Amino acid sequence: MQSPSPKIIILTAPSGSGKTTLAQYLLAKYPELDFSVSATTRAPRQHEANGINYYFYNENEFQQLISEGKLLEYQEVYPGQFYGTLNAEVDRICSAGKTALFDIDVKGAYNLEQSNLPNVLSVYIKTSSLDVLRQRLIARGTESSESIEKRLFKAKEELEYAKYFDYVITNDRLELAQKMISVLVEDFLAR
Repeated sequence: MQSPSPKIIILTAPSGSGKTTLAQYLLAKYPELDFSVSATTRAPRQHEANGINYYFYNENEFQQLISEGKLLEYQEVYPGQFYGTLNAEVDRICSAGKTALFDIDVKGAYNLEQSNLPNVLSVYIKTSSLDVLRQRLIARGTESSESIEKRLFKAKEELEYAKYFDYVITNDRLELAQKMISVLVEDFLAR
């Protein structure tokens, strides 16, 4: 008898929509989930650690991963800033018998969603408006005004991708979004 295909949960959203907050909530609530650590070429933020939040690579190292076929998916999210999923990371989670939880950018999530992997739950997180998103990005205190405007422009484009995912959750009230995503995850894990 073959073992069942590994389960994968994809959370995606424009930057600042709350996907990481919801991912952290799910990881704390459901021990059968494990976070899929993404690879990136962007510089670490102050609180981030290599191998915990991301696997940090320079652009040459990342290109080597691509050429060696070591990435399940990858995307140049911003000029010179690549993000991707290491095959070894998914193997690590699945070999431990856990469900992989992805917290990834919209185009990377779209690539995963379109790859026809079995046993996938994909959830697109959004805010009710770009004004709400702008306020969140400002409140983060990690972005310049120019960076915020770039992220908002990109968010407008990314909203077009919402229709490709299994579910869309509007995250204007965190407690409500947590309840909604819990229902989806519990149903998915019970399958």
